[in-house]
Amino acid sequence: MHTIWKGSISFGLVNIPIKLHSATEDKDIKLRNLHKECHSPIKYEKVCPICDVEVKTEELVKAYEYTKGKFVVLDDEDLEKLKKEKEDKAVEIIDFVKMDQIDPIYYDRTYYMSPGDGGGKAYSLLRKALEESEKVGLAKIIIRSKEQLAVLRVYENTLVMETIHYPDEVRKAGDVPNVPAEDKVTKKEIDTAILLIDQLTSDFEPEKYTDEYRTALLELIEAKRTGKEIVTPVEKAPAANVTDLMAALQASIDNTKPKKPAAKKKRASSKAKKEA
Repeated sequence: MHTIWKGSISFGLVNIPIKLHSATEDKDIKLRNLHKECHSPIKYEKVCPICDVEVKTEELVKAYEYTKGKFVVLDDEDLEKLKKEKEDKAVEIIDFVKMDQIDPIYYDRTYYMSPGDGGGKAYSLLRKALEESEKVGLAKIIIRSKEQLAVLRVYENTLVMETIHYPDEVRKAGDVPNVPAEDKVTKKEIDTAILLIDQLTSDFEPEKYTDEYRTALLELIEAKRTGKEIVTPVEKAPAANVTDLMAALQASIDNTKPKKPAAKKKRASSKAKKEA
């Protein structure tokens, strides 16, 4: 597994050398844009609209647009100095908290942590301490020139670091338009909805879920590549437009009820044979 970062975890006077590895991978299918006439890949060039010339990478500078059309230019030296002042290659645990106090909306990316040279025992110690305390470590780390807030926890006997958003990066739920202020539903509707939830409740088994669109797209690409006939699957019938909430809930419950075996029919058939 590729190492993307090397450093250490520190909490109190304990220092653990570690390595970071991406825990997830992007499996999106990347499609290229081609010229329709000749099927040549389209090039994307950096062009200055004022000078009307292509700009090379070494001719670019970074800047912050503090108001429309007004920029503060930042030199590479300024950014590098600031980065070195903050980046000491350490994951500093600043607090320990209960995991259920962190809403999932804060989570961003997940990384596996492996111990560096000589860090095995301290790694095991932190892992065991987190497990028995039932807490997670709240830490800060700089990755790719950005200071991240992160959570350290245990997943399948491995320490995991999950970067999380800062509070000012999470938009306020109160700003979402058209959200009903009050629950204008009856107790019967609530009870029926809970019954439907109970019928659809199961254990989380990740293997059950697949990216059906990606699979279909890959099959389409392979079919076109090999010149096979492309068959479009029959689409599901559109759901009935039920406007009455109770009717919709009851119809949903009826559709999710397990089908009962035709036991009575079998018993009747057996009885007829005996009489014959």
